[in-house]
Amino acid sequence: MVDVRELSGRYEPFVVRALETLWGKSRERAGGTTNLLMAHLLDTAAVAELLWDGFLARSTRSALDEMAGGPGQGRRLFAWLCGVHDCGKATPAHQRLWPEGAEAVLRAGLTWLETAAVSGAKQQKRWRHDWAGGLMARELLAEAGWDTEQLDWVWPLVAGHHGAFPSLRDVQEPRSAKGQLRGRGVWRRVQQASLDVFTRELGFGALHEVEPVVVPSRAFQLQLSGLVVMADWIASDERFFVGMDDLRLVSLEASRERAASAWKALGLQGGWGALDVPGPEAFRDRFGYAPRPSQSMVVEAVRRMGGPGLVVVEAPMGEGKTEAAQAAAEVLAARFGADGVFVGMPTQATSDPMFTRTRRWVEAIEGQLASRVVLLHGKRAFNREWKALLEDAEVYADGAFCGVDEFGLDDDPYGVGPEVCGVPERQAPAEWFLGPKRGLLAPFVVGTVDQLLYAATRTRHVMLRMAGLAGKVVILDEVHACDVYMSQFLREALRWLGQAGVPVLVLSATLAPAQRQALVEAYLAGAASREELRVAVPEPPGYPSVTVAWSPASGEPQVHVDAAGSWREDLGVAVRVVPETVPGARSSREERRQLQGDADARVGDLLASELVDGGTALVIRNSVARAQSLYEELRGRFGKDEVRLLHARFTVARRADLTEESLRLLGPWTPRPRGGRLILVATQLAEQSFDVDADMLVTDLAPVDLLLQRIGRLHRHEDTWRPDRLRVPRVFVTGFEPREGREPAFGFASEMIYGRHLLLRTAAVLPGEGEAWSIPGDVPGLVGKVYGADESLLPEAWQEAGEVACREQADRDRARAEEAQQFLLTPHGEHERRTLAGLHYGGSTAGSDEGSLQAAVRDGDESVEVVLVVRDEGDAVFRTLAGRALSVNGDVAPDVLDEVLGSVVRLPSKFTQAALELGPLPGWHGHPWLRRSRALVLDDSRRAQLGDFTVSYDDEFGLRQV
Repeated sequence: MVDVRELSGRYEPFVVRALETLWGKSRERAGGTTNLLMAHLLDTAAVAELLWDGFLARSTRSALDEMAGGPGQGRRLFAWLCGVHDCGKATPAHQRLWPEGAEAVLRAGLTWLETAAVSGAKQQKRWRHDWAGGLMARELLAEAGWDTEQLDWVWPLVAGHHGAFPSLRDVQEPRSAKGQLRGRGVWRRVQQASLDVFTRELGFGALHEVEPVVVPSRAFQLQLSGLVVMADWIASDERFFVGMDDLRLVSLEASRERAASAWKALGLQGGWGALDVPGPEAFRDRFGYAPRPSQSMVVEAVRRMGGPGLVVVEAPMGEGKTEAAQAAAEVLAARFGADGVFVGMPTQATSDPMFTRTRRWVEAIEGQLASRVVLLHGKRAFNREWKALLEDAEVYADGAFCGVDEFGLDDDPYGVGPEVCGVPERQAPAEWFLGPKRGLLAPFVVGTVDQLLYAATRTRHVMLRMAGLAGKVVILDEVHACDVYMSQFLREALRWLGQAGVPVLVLSATLAPAQRQALVEAYLAGAASREELRVAVPEPPGYPSVTVAWSPASGEPQVHVDAAGSWREDLGVAVRVVPETVPGARSSREERRQLQGDADARVGDLLASELVDGGTALVIRNSVARAQSLYEELRGRFGKDEVRLLHARFTVARRADLTEESLRLLGPWTPRPRGGRLILVATQLAEQSFDVDADMLVTDLAPVDLLLQRIGRLHRHEDTWRPDRLRVPRVFVTGFEPREGREPAFGFASEMIYGRHLLLRTAAVLPGEGEAWSIPGDVPGLVGKVYGADESLLPEAWQEAGEVACREQADRDRARAEEAQQFLLTPHGEHERRTLAGLHYGGSTAGSDEGSLQAAVRDGDESVEVVLVVRDEGDAVFRTLAGRALSVNGDVAPDVLDEVLGSVVRLPSKFTQAALELGPLPGWHGHPWLRRSRALVLDDSRRAQLGDFTVSYDDEFGLRQV
C-alpha cells in the first residue's frame, strides 16, 4: 500500500493532500466511487504486466528488453510506459472538469483561475490531459536527466494516447489560458510528486532509472503506443476497476489483483507463444498431403532467411499457395518470435472461405487455438461459421461494443459523462477484441486487405492497428488485386512493417514485374528507415517462384529468388473471341438494349451448343447489368434450375447464401450427374479465391492478369468428370468488338473499370485461330508483356490509339497516386523522421468509421449502402423483405434484427446523390446498429424511386434499374 506517512516525510503536506485527492475518473465512470489518479496509473501498469506475461509476442518482449538494458528488464519499463499515460490529469485542465472532484481538489489547496482556464473555448477543448501529459512528461523527464533523444520519442506516447499524435508546438499550453490549464506554483511540485510516487511504486529508485538505453524505431514506437492504449482501455473498465478513493488502499499489489480479475473475466489470451521450428513432416500433419515442389521451395526459402523480411510467392491458380504460405508462416513465427497471423484477402467474399481454412490450419498446430481466430470485415455477421461461434459463446450481436469516450472516441473528450448503451456488453472469451478498432489485436485474424491498408492511413487510433499487426506474420493473398490507388497504401504499410521487423508473405498468381519490384523496395526501405531505396530484384528463373528479401542487422539488403516446377503439367487452353457489337457513345437506350440482347443471345447459342451433353459453365461479366441481362436470357432458355446468378447487388444475406450455394454446386468435390447441366453467371466476385471447377469459361475481356485469374476457375482438378466435348479447357472471350484495320472497341463498363490501355494490350496477346495458351507456363510471360513498356506489342493499326491510351492511363495513375497521398500515414519526405510527434497533423485525415476508411483506401465513385424494407400501399407498418412486421415507426424486435441487417444492399454510384437524402426509419434513431443506416422503402411491387431512377429488388435478380 502507498505509505502516506512515508510520503509525509518526503513531501510537503499540501503535496500529500493533493495525491490523496487528485481524481483519475469520476464516480459516474468508476462504478460509483471516485477513482484516484494514482490508482488508475497503477491499474494500467498492472494490466501492462499481464499483457507482457500472456499477450505480447516474443519479438516484442525481446525488443523491450533491449531498450531497457538487457534480458528481464523490459517488463518493468513497459509497465511504466503504459501507466504514465495519464500523468497529465494532474493538471487543472482535467481536475476542473468534474464539479465534485474539482471542489475536493480546491479544498486540498490546489487552485486555478477559472476565467482564464475557460477562455478560448475552441482552443482549450483540444488542450486536455493527453496534451498536458505530453508536455509534463517532456519537462519532468528532462529535469530527471534523460537524454533528448529519449525524451523526443516518449512524450508523444503520452500526448497521443487518445488516438492522435500532436506536434511539440501543438502541446504548448495556449497563451490565453495564462498557465491555468497546466497549473502554476504548487501544481509543479504536485506533478513531480505524482510521477515520482508512481515510478517508485513500480520498483524504480528514481525517475532517471527508467530511462531506456536504446531508442526504438518509429514503427516500434507506434506499436508501443497501441499497447499503451490497449492497457488503458482495459484498466478503464469500471466493471473490474471500481474506484478507489483512499490513497492508503492504493498500491501496485492491489492493482495487480484487480487486473488479474479483469484479465480472467475478459478471457484475453495471446497466440502461439513459443513455437518450435516445425520439421519436414509438419506439412503433411497440417494439410494431409506431402508438399508439392513449389510448397517445399517456399518453406525452405524462409528457413534460410537471415532475418524477418518479405516473401513474394508467385504460383498458378490451384498450386497450393495458401498452404505454402501457412507452412512458411509457422516457420517464420518460430524463428522470429511472432505470436499469431493476419491473413488479408481482396474481398469479403474471399475472406469467408479463408476464415474456415485458417481455423483448420491453426487447429492442426494446436487445437485449442482455433477458437481465437477472428473474422474481420464489415459483413462478418452473415458468415454462418462466424455467427455460430458467437452464438455458441452467447454473444448478443456483432459489432455493438459500446466504447467510452475516455478513450477519445468523439462525444465526451474528457471522460466525465455517463456511458449510454442500450445493449449489454458481451462477456464471451476474447470478446474484448470484437469492439471498435480492436480486431487486429486478436492473435489470429482473417479479413479483407483493407484492414492492413487502414494501418497505413492517418487516422485516429491507427496505433491500435499497428500494435495488432506487429508481433504477427502477415499473409496477403491475391495482392495483384490492389490497383494503383490501393497500392500506395500497401507500400506504405509494407514500409512500416519492414521497419517493425514483421515477416510478410505476399501471394499472387499473376504479379507484374514492376509490382514485385515496388513491394520489395517498399519493405526494405522501411527496414532501413530510408525515404527511398533502390534494390536489384532479380527476375525469377521460372514459375512457380519465390522472392525473399530482408535487411541484416548490418550490411546490405539481401534479395534471393528461386523457382520450382509446377505439381501438374501445363494445360493447353483454347481461347476464342466471341465478338459483339459495342454501342457507340450516341446510341439510344433502345439501341443499347437491342445490342445487349443480341450479345446475350449469342452467348446463349454458344452455351446450348457446348453443353449439349451436359457439363458446367462459368460466365463472368464485367458489370452487374450485363450479368442480369444475360441471366434473364439464359433462364428463358435453360430454366431456373440450371442457371444461377451471383453479383454484389443482392442483399448481404442473400449474397452469402448464393455464394455458398455456388461453391457447393461447382465445388471441386461435388459429385456431378452425367448429362447434368449448370451455368453460373457472375461478376468479378468469381474472379479470384473462388474455389469452383468449371468445364468451360465465358468471360468479358479484362486485363491479362485478371483474365488469367478467371481461367484459374477452369479445369482445376484432374479427377472431375467432364463430358467428352469439354475435356479440353476452352475460354470464350466476350465484351469487345474486333474491327478490321483499327483498334477494337470495348464496352463502356469495361473501359470505365479497367481503362483502354490494358484492355488494348490484353487484346493484342489473345491467341489467334487454332492457337492456345499453355497454363500456367505462359502466365509470367503474358503478364510481363501486357504490363511492360514494349510499344511494338500492339499491331501497327492500333499504335496511335495505344499511345493515346497509354498517356491517359499514366495521367490517371499519377492523379490517383497523388489523391492517395493526402491520407497516407506518412507524407512523402517524412519517412526518415525518428519520432511520432506531429504524425496526425501533416495533412488530410480519414474518418475512423468503416465507411470513411474504405473510401480512403479504395478510390472510385462513392457508393452507398441502404437497408431494404417494404411498406405496402395502405399498410401502416414497415415490413422486412420476407414480410415480417416491424412497426409504424420501423421498430425492430430482437428476433427480427438479423433479417433487417441482412437486407443491406450497396447501390450503384449513379444513385449515390439520391441515396444520400435517405435516412433511418423513425424507430431506428436510438438503435446501436441501425441509427446510421439509410432505409430504402419499397412498395408492394418491390419498387422504389431514387431521384430520377426507378429501382426494383427481388431475390432472383437482385437490385436493378427498371
